[in-house]
Parts: sequence; C-alpha cells; structure tokens
Amino acid sequence: MSERTHFGFEEVDAGDKARRVRGVFDSVAGKYDLMNDLMSAGLHRLWKRFAVNATGVRAGMKVLDLAGGTGDLTRLFADRVGPSGEVVLTDINGAMLAEGRDKLLNGGAFVPVVQCDAQRLPFPDRHFDCVGIAFGLRNVTHKEYALAEMRRVLKPGGVAAVLEFSRIWAPLAPAYDWYSFNVLPRVGKLVAGDDRSYRYLAESIRMHPDQATLKAMMQAAGFDRVEVHNLAAGVVAVHLGYVH
Repeated sequence: MSERTHFGFEEVDAGDKARRVRGVFDSVAGKYDLMNDLMSAGLHRLWKRFAVNATGVRAGMKVLDLAGGTGDLTRLFADRVGPSGEVVLTDINGAMLAEGRDKLLNGGAFVPVVQCDAQRLPFPDRHFDCVGIAFGLRNVTHKEYALAEMRRVLKPGGVAAVLEFSRIWAPLAPAYDWYSFNVLPRVGKLVAGDDRSYRYLAESIRMHPDQATLKAMMQAAGFDRVEVHNLAAGVVAVHLGYVH
C-alpha cells in the first residue's frame, strides 16, 4: 500500500504531493509577491525581517535560504552577511526560483541559486551558520526529513529559523477562517486567475503542525534548544532551532 499524506484537506499518495504542490507554484509564481502583499496587507515583509533579525546573522557568515521562492529572505540575509559572507537561494520549484533569481539580479544582489529538495540537500555537513525557511515547510511532504537536513548542514553554534503560518489565538479563529476560505480564493481568482491554489493555501495552513508540535519536531530532529516567537496573534510563528 502506498504511503498517504495531505494536500490541503485532501488525502493523496505521498509521491503525488510534490507534483501537485509544484503545480500550485507554477501557477502563482508570476503574481506571488503581489498576492503576498495583498493577503497580509504587507505584513509578510515585517515578519520576514523579524525572522532574519532574530537569527543574529552577521557579516561573513554562510546562510542557506530553503524554499526561498522569490528571494525575500535571501535579500535580507545578503544585506546582513555583506560581501564577505554568502547566501545560497534554493527552491524545489523552477518557476519560483527563476522569479527569485531575476528579482535579486535586478536589485543588484548576486547569489548562488540551487534547485533542490529540502528533504535531500546537496550540501555537506556543518557547512552553514544559518538556515532559513519562510512559508515553505508546510508544503514539504516529510517535514521531519527537512528539519533533519537543516540540522545536518548547520555548523556548531548555528541556528535554523522557520517562519510559517501557525495556530491563531482561539478567539480570532472564526474571523480568520472566514477570511481564509471566502476572501483569499476570490482575491486569488481576481489577481492571479487562480482560486484553487489559494484555497489550498488556506487548507495547508490548517494541516500544518501548531507551535508546540513543530517545536517538538525540531527537538526530535536534533536541535539542542528551540525558541518560539508568535507574531500577529499566532497567525505566523518563528521557530528558532539552535545547534550547540
């Protein structure tokens, strides 16, 4: 019997999830940044800046941006590490990676770009000072594999930052659910010509581990200490995993 997993609320073969997620991001890549601004009223930029600042990354360090999409985290990290450091932008999706590469080049940032799977990273052990992933972990079929790979490629003293949608403060949940399942798909249809991908987004957020569960998963993956920072009443959370 084939292994099963979730694609939003739908149960699918594990081997089929990556193909379907790829279809989502192939569809939305060209409007990804605009939709992020509309969906979050621009707050995603502040959340990403908070996550990068929380890592304490400084000049000369090596940073890996996993599932980096259009390169927002990469740009922030590059500004911090400066010319003596290095940031590598990765994504499993070629269309998203091309958007990120072009945006970074147009902004004067020249960084290595690698298309790869977060569950099987083509980098050596103990190579990076920091690994970041923003709004990408929930799309990974085996999150525990990706977390273990993040831990593997970090140097002693390194830190992983996971910025992801999480569990909102309970009193706000009904309004948030109404917005997610009624407004988001309609905006996606109007702006990106795609309501189904944004319905998947809303569903995938509900299926993603909550703050405590993700913290436990990071500890199980070998991180020595994990901190959790809730933002926007838990709409998103930053998990910081440290390697001693």
